[in-house]
Amino acid sequence: METSTLIALSRQGGLRRQMDIVANNLANMNTSGFKGEKMMFVEHLVRSRGDDGQVRTKLAFARDIATFRDVTEGPLEKTGNPLDMAVSGEGFFVIKGEQGNSYTRNGRFKLDDGGQLVNQSGQPVLSNAGQPFFFAPEDTDISVAKDGTISTVNGELGKLSIVKFERPQALKPNAAGQFTTRELPTDIEAPNVAQGVLEGSNVLPIIEMASMIQVHRTYEGVKNFIEKEDDRIKQMIRGMGEAA
Repeated sequence: METSTLIALSRQGGLRRQMDIVANNLANMNTSGFKGEKMMFVEHLVRSRGDDGQVRTKLAFARDIATFRDVTEGPLEKTGNPLDMAVSGEGFFVIKGEQGNSYTRNGRFKLDDGGQLVNQSGQPVLSNAGQPFFFAPEDTDISVAKDGTISTVNGELGKLSIVKFERPQALKPNAAGQFTTRELPTDIEAPNVAQGVLEGSNVLPIIEMASMIQVHRTYEGVKNFIEKEDDRIKQMIRGMGEAA
């Protein structure tokens, strides 16, 4: 296969993966606490040798090396629901899962049938003591202090576990805006928790739509180039056959 076609295919493969990322960002633009992802490309240079074996030019292949997460804070949206919470600044809520703890910025919580504070998937929200929160029927007037302490008319129930990571980029996305990691979390001693508020997705729909259009146009341009190269090679082979 011609080197020019290989270069075009390397770009086309990266564009397909980039489109998947953009589509996922758009699909989660209304997911509370969602953090958008982007792709990193590098130029991979290969020395080209002529028929005589001498190195003449460098060929540039497009190669996507990684995706990275935009961890900037999303907009805070007031809901008035006392069980909706948001972390302003750095930090993650800790959720207990079947396979271990997960971490999220999505503070859309509720009480299950047993009075336990859970997320929308029914997983317990943990305190800084590593225990879930349970509310009795008479635990009314729920309030959440800035430092994450949850109280009712009957007194304090505990303090939310709000943690951070030395390398937040190492967090792996899971369902419903949750993340998992093998790194050990560090407790934030003085978190900034807001009650009756949710952090929105940090995805900017207009930017992502523009990116999707650009990726689509570039992909089509590469596709047209490959088709023209294919026609050129066919014509060259046909001409050589006629000449013979």
